[in-house]
Amino acid sequence: MTQRISNSQKRKMQNPIIQFFKFIYLNIRILKIVAGGHGGTR
Repeated sequence: MTQRISNSQKRKMQNPIIQFFKFIYLNIRILKIVAGGHGGTR
């Protein structure tokens, strides 16, 4: 199990573009959750 994860992780880690998109995707998701949870009053 560790080998499988490390193998896929290595491939993703070597791709900075994928990491960059993942970071933006997570940020957008968090922003959406925060905005939806608080009703966007802020």
